[in-house]
Formats: sequence, structure tokens, C-alpha cells
Amino acid sequence: MTTRRLDLLAPYDGRVIPLSRVPDPVLSTAVLGASVAIDPVRRAGEVLSPVTGHVAVAHHHAFVVQPDAGPAALVHLGIDTVRLNGRGFEGLATVDDQVAAGAPVIRWDPGVVAARGFSPLIVLVLLDTPTAELTTASSSAAAGQLLARFD
Repeated sequence: MTTRRLDLLAPYDGRVIPLSRVPDPVLSTAVLGASVAIDPVRRAGEVLSPVTGHVAVAHHHAFVVQPDAGPAALVHLGIDTVRLNGRGFEGLATVDDQVAAGAPVIRWDPGVVAARGFSPLIVLVLLDTPTAELTTASSSAAAGQLLARFD
């Protein structure tokens, strides 16, 4: 594990909420790593990469970007949204694509996800990192702006 400083950009507009409000037993406990939860605005838009790196995993509802140095960043869109089988999501990047921080990776509509009965909460996880080393910059998330810092 690397302890290099890493700035994380907000992947989407919304409000930062306590992780404990995420209705998922894995994502709400930061067992995967230091995490930030966002309640997204309910409008269609592009989900941005929080870091510069290559796309290591690309699903309709989630992706992982691995920086050249430092921990990988998982962005998970909604809870149990894997059950939507891609409906309401459009992939804009694929595995092995190089993406800059702030580059669009997925297009979705959290309002549509919510209307289908799924929580649209976004969880950003720095995989395999201690939670104490992640500092959230603000209580609001503005897509492409600094959201959190990992030291």
C-alpha cells in the first residue's frame, strides 16, 4: 500500500452524506477502504473519474481507476444497481483506457435509478486504504472539483 498524497475529484454533483446512510452492509462500513458517500442530484449527467489513471474495471454501474502510483479508486453508482443490467447507464470508457481526473467514464440518470426503486447514492472508495487517512474537503460535491484528499 502506498501512502502518497492523492487528491480525489467529485465524480458527480451532490451532497456528501455520512457513510452510515448508505443502505449496503459492505459499502456503508468502509470495509473496502476509505470511502465518501454522495447523494447525487437527480438529473442525467456524466460521472467523472476522480483520479488520473487507467480504467482497471468497467461495469455499467461501477468502475475502478488505477493511478500510476497510489490506491485504486472505485466509483459505485447506486445500491444494487447491478440488477438493472445496464439499463439507465452508458459506458463512456472501457478497461485499459487512460483517463484524466475529471474525464467522463459513465453517463447515467440518478432520477431514473431512484424511480426504479433503487438508491442512487454514489460511493467513492480508495481500495485497501485506512479510513483515517481520507479527509473530505466539503459537505457538497461539485463534479470535477476537489472532494477529498488521501494522505
